[in-house]
Amino acid sequence: MATFQNQDILEITQGASLLRIAPQAGGRLLSWDIDEEQVIYWPDDADWSQPAKVRGGNPLLFPFLARHFVDGQIGRWRDAEGVVRDLPMHGFARDLPFAAELDAAGGGVTMTLTDSDATRTAYPFGFRFEATYRLADAHTLDVALTTTNTGDAPLPYYAGHHFYFALPHTQRGETTLELPPTQRRHQLADASISAAEPGETRYTLDDGRILDRFHLPEGTLDRPVRIIAPGLNRTITIDLQRPGSIPWYAVTTWTLAPESDFYCVEPWLGLPDAIHNGFGLRWLAPGATETAALRISVAADT
Repeated sequence: MATFQNQDILEITQGASLLRIAPQAGGRLLSWDIDEEQVIYWPDDADWSQPAKVRGGNPLLFPFLARHFVDGQIGRWRDAEGVVRDLPMHGFARDLPFAAELDAAGGGVTMTLTDSDATRTAYPFGFRFEATYRLADAHTLDVALTTTNTGDAPLPYYAGHHFYFALPHTQRGETTLELPPTQRRHQLADASISAAEPGETRYTLDDGRILDRFHLPEGTLDRPVRIIAPGLNRTITIDLQRPGSIPWYAVTTWTLAPESDFYCVEPWLGLPDAIHNGFGLRWLAPGATETAALRISVAADT
């Protein structure tokens, strides 16, 4: 174990690449540095009394992501029998400790969360949820979310990532996001999902049309997502078509405020309130396992 911000964490290195991970804090990837420069953002003044609320790293979103509502109340969902249960926004995984196991070569870690008394009231299903991070090389990070239904009833879920990519807010206007052909949608105040509107394949990150928006592929995500940041001399490529992966449903773009020095690009398996509206809701049969994988590569612009 290493110490970071007075916390015991895991560090994984590959050449000039450094991952910091806190299994006990929701299996959180805290930061990814290359040549001592942040790729995944983590604040210097993080409040470790409530790590799930820190704006940074990559919170793991499970079993549901984003906002779900019952009768206008956020953080509630209704099951097929009509029972209403409390479940926090983005699910409970980011609030709970994960068990961690480093791989034999030391280049990666798999963290595991299973059902317990802490989960069954909100989500009465047997599950094993695993997050794997592995440095393929000094500029390439492989990430996988694996979900297994360990119970005897079909398991509903839609998981996702919440990557905080480091970017000075003054550089949003010169930083571009490239996407495959998509349609844009967003969540309305009544929890419903807006009608689809045509998306574009290129935006700048100061474009208000992509703030808190879901980009749904037209067909498959057959081209990678790219963040091109000339001010950082950096291009980040997110490959969402990995061998053996189930399909990602959408990519969400969001940031907190005009002065935030990060921008979030978030691969999701479903849309907010999918447990009620069905957009991306996945049902996993008893005993079944499936994995959603991606690869993030960082290259210096020349």
